[in-house]
Amino acid sequence: MSLGKLVVVGQGHVGLPIAMRAVEAGFSVVGLDIDADRISSLRAARSYVGDVPGEQVAEALASGRFLPSASYQDAVGFDAAIIAVPTPLACGAPDLSFVESAVAGIAPFVRTGSLVVLESTTYPGTTEELVVPLLEQGSGLVAGEGFAVGYSPERIDPGNDRWTFANTPKVVSGVNRASLLAVDALYSNLVGTTVRVTSARCAEFTKLLENTFRHVNIALVNEIAMFARQLGVDVWEAIDAASTKPFGYMRFTPGPGVGGHCLPVDPTYLSWRVRHELQRSFRFVELANEINDTMPDYVVKRVAGLLARRGKSLVDSKVLLLGVAYKANTGDLRGSPALRVAELLAKFGARVEAVDSHVEPHRCPDHLKPVELSEDCLRLADAVVLLADHDDVDYALVERVADCVLDTRCRLTAAHVEYL
Repeated sequence: MSLGKLVVVGQGHVGLPIAMRAVEAGFSVVGLDIDADRISSLRAARSYVGDVPGEQVAEALASGRFLPSASYQDAVGFDAAIIAVPTPLACGAPDLSFVESAVAGIAPFVRTGSLVVLESTTYPGTTEELVVPLLEQGSGLVAGEGFAVGYSPERIDPGNDRWTFANTPKVVSGVNRASLLAVDALYSNLVGTTVRVTSARCAEFTKLLENTFRHVNIALVNEIAMFARQLGVDVWEAIDAASTKPFGYMRFTPGPGVGGHCLPVDPTYLSWRVRHELQRSFRFVELANEINDTMPDYVVKRVAGLLARRGKSLVDSKVLLLGVAYKANTGDLRGSPALRVAELLAKFGARVEAVDSHVEPHRCPDHLKPVELSEDCLRLADAVVLLADHDDVDYALVERVADCVLDTRCRLTAAHVEYL
């Protein structure tokens, strides 16, 4: 029995898992996306999201309750709509054009009793200041009276098998009490636990707080890693030792930079809002941005140092990158620091190859040649750099064959490997 018609606008790394879970829960789901290639793939039961297997898409299609579509006309008669579209940066400022387009597209189909929820990460005030006026203008109804509006920040973690959309607690909010109850009722059918907050502004802030916390702490440990090396300390051993403390410490590890949609973007949304509304600078975020953004440069500097000790330069050297996704066990390239590392290496004259079975080869830039991991490609590489520690990599082969290796994730154990 269908729980009603749900429209999910945006069928990417956030929207597609929501759509699949909603079909599983009993909703009739329209998966809307302006990318015609995505819609064609979904109609053919081909998934482009690592956390959603093609078999799951096939089952959703076979149920008769999943319609992939590029037309907002298929939203007619919807009971609830979830908007999960990108919110990138443009010249350091929030770009909400995708949100504006999605809201304008769905607004004419809002009717009395409808519910619209924004999931896209954004600054506090977006739901009430941007989404509500557009919905009211397009529908002719009053938000909170004629229809419900809320905000529920996405908490998708690509590649995480333990915490999925269904079992991760979901923060929910509404523009008034009635809207809050409607949003809570919707997500109670989709997830195991909901967490109510009193306003959409608070829910929007919650998302930025979560990711700013991570961003700042990653920047801290990245800078510590650089100083520890100069001080002759094994930062990874120190982190392991500190992690034995059962209170007052939370483990963060260094890496080649931050990626995904959240960390490179979300803290800047908060910083921008603070500067725009309060005329103050968010110094922690700005410093964290500076440190994390320059980590790819530090990685390339380390690679150049490795080669120099062997009498080589980056010019005409072959550098093999292991992993180009932004994190392990996902094909997500959004904001991946590996792309910046590859760009810098190519700029300095290196020939760059990459091994990553999770990333579609055609998504790699021209200066980055995708290859299969083999003894030959390892032997021919002047330097090997581990950037994303996917579980499907033959690390024993890497350790046995490659003799010039920089490991930014502390995954390898051979004595000749250098660590970040």
